[in-house]
Amino acid sequence: METVAAPTSAVDEKIRDLCQAILDRPDFSDLRRRIDAFMADEKAKYEYQMLNDSGALLQQKQQYGVEITAEEVGRFEALRDSFMKNPVATEFLDAQQEVSRVQDNIMKHLQKTIELGRVPTVEDMNDGSCCSNQGCGCG
Repeated sequence: METVAAPTSAVDEKIRDLCQAILDRPDFSDLRRRIDAFMADEKAKYEYQMLNDSGALLQQKQQYGVEITAEEVGRFEALRDSFMKNPVATEFLDAQQEVSRVQDNIMKHLQKTIELGRVPTVEDMNDGSCCSNQGCGCG
């Protein structure tokens, strides 16, 4: 039985173009390398999970007004210090931050497009931020 490809829309084509533009970024292969190195490091992944679990537990205790002991804080800090001493882990965190920045930027543009009903300008994207105001002193 022959498979017939579904017709692609202009939006689908632009999404593929966006994906290709992300892949074409000069730093993309380095981002992938750092993420892949972390994913291949079982110790780093385990420490990351333990750190996240410990942080979530402390946050939940704080949220419910349960006292957090110095010992619990010390265990969390020891986990964090051990994790942050691993260069594979810190490179992963840096790569993860950059990927998040790209994702956030895409989502902000998409949301602004839907909100405005047109492609947003640079000024539209700076709306509400400090630097959209020439006299704010931050630029």
